[in-house]
Amino acid sequence: MATANRFSILVALIVALGGFLMGFDASVISGVVGFIETEFALTKIQLGWSVASLTLTATLAMMLAGPISDRVGRRPVLKVAALLFAVSAVWSALAPDFISLVMARMLGGLGVGAALIIAPMYIAEIAPPAQRGRMVSFNQLNIVLGISIAFFSNYLILRLGQSGLEWAGALGLDAHPWRWMLGVESLPAVIYFFALFLVPESPRWLAMQGRRDEALAVFAKASDEATAKANLAAVEQSLHDADTAAKLPLKELFAPAMRLVLTIGVSVAILQQITGINSVFFYAPMIFEQSGVGTDAAFMQAVLVGIVNLVFTVTAMLLIDRLGRRPLLGFGLAGIAVCMFLLSYGFGSATYTLPADIDLPPGVDKAALQQVLDVEFGSDVEFREGVSAAIGAQAFKENESLLVSAAVDLNAALILFGILGFVSSFAVSLGRVMWVLFSELFPNQLRGLAISFAGLINSAVSFGVQLVFPWELENLGNALTFLIYGGFAVIGLVLLMRILPETRGRSLEELEDLLVGEKK
Repeated sequence: MATANRFSILVALIVALGGFLMGFDASVISGVVGFIETEFALTKIQLGWSVASLTLTATLAMMLAGPISDRVGRRPVLKVAALLFAVSAVWSALAPDFISLVMARMLGGLGVGAALIIAPMYIAEIAPPAQRGRMVSFNQLNIVLGISIAFFSNYLILRLGQSGLEWAGALGLDAHPWRWMLGVESLPAVIYFFALFLVPESPRWLAMQGRRDEALAVFAKASDEATAKANLAAVEQSLHDADTAAKLPLKELFAPAMRLVLTIGVSVAILQQITGINSVFFYAPMIFEQSGVGTDAAFMQAVLVGIVNLVFTVTAMLLIDRLGRRPLLGFGLAGIAVCMFLLSYGFGSATYTLPADIDLPPGVDKAALQQVLDVEFGSDVEFREGVSAAIGAQAFKENESLLVSAAVDLNAALILFGILGFVSSFAVSLGRVMWVLFSELFPNQLRGLAISFAGLINSAVSFGVQLVFPWELENLGNALTFLIYGGFAVIGLVLLMRILPETRGRSLEELEDLLVGEKK
């Protein structure tokens, strides 16, 4: 039995590398945006598009990956995802222009969407029932770990580029660090591709294809023979139940009896993104540079974001069955609101004054800058507009970190505390609770369809947040942008505390009776 347990854990860990690549690919762009904005002379919407384009194709892949895997198998889809990650990484690193970069990111998005759906599906299908929850959590942990490693990888490449080491210069780490930030993902992607050859096909998929003996053999590797036969019988029963559920029409999802659970599910799906988490994950160094700490410190603080996210994701996993879903959401949303209001206050109280003795790089016309030296600006928007008018928008973009660092007067420690507090509040609540609620709220016969619907809304909101965030910072300013996020958190807190029941400790059938039974 110990050998079987080791086998199932090893297989789950290999497949969960897809989650690592998904997290890495999604957040590695955070270190790149500042470089590509100046190199490709991007507008703020173009910059947002370079980030959000991955989410667009990931959403498409999420809708297609399941049906495709039902036709060809789980393992082939994961292999294709690994290849997409590798090709996207190399293409992104070599991209000669904005269009090429976006196309490469969109290709990677297909891998992200496929891995996000198929990796946990495969693990759930091969894991012994008693260990299924823990093994499926491997994938979520790997996503968070991938986000953290991406932040650290970006910082390490930046530091190596500045080190003056001969080999670093020969590799172009000094001239084009962003290309290496994107390209390094190809290494774990190739490892993932070849590691998948050690993984058998999903026993559930084999049973779906009528390959009963092969399915039983895979189950037997993960358990003893008696358990394997019981697991196969349960799979065959679930396939029969799924065939019955598939006959339900789409309109059942929007029936009056589903109104409450659909409202809860859609509200949580929107809240998870509209409170700004991907603005922080995908633009962390840009946000920290706005506090005047400089590029190096901004990348280092982004590493802290990854560490805090990892720690509090693990914390949420330990607490979710002890405290319950509702308390975690309540505390987390309250924390998100407080931290966003702190960020709004911190940036709103900042002033910007360029000193007359500022040390400028050769590319900046100091004579043109004279008209704004020793002039106090009351907001980041006023400062950006005033200095850009003096030296030109492109010159301001290329030297924004230096100019902001020299001019800004604010409490940088408060900004760091606000960001880390926000990330911890999110990780312990919306980050973990949403998917658990999705698996519990919806009736058995509609669960798959309802989760797909809520997930599609979640992805659509995520795409919009990523796309407009750079535009918001430029046109609305830091203070108002974070104030809006805080306002959404307050609205969500009030709404969910009114309509969300506690689901901890209740069976799926009890929840169905509670939420939809009385209205049938």
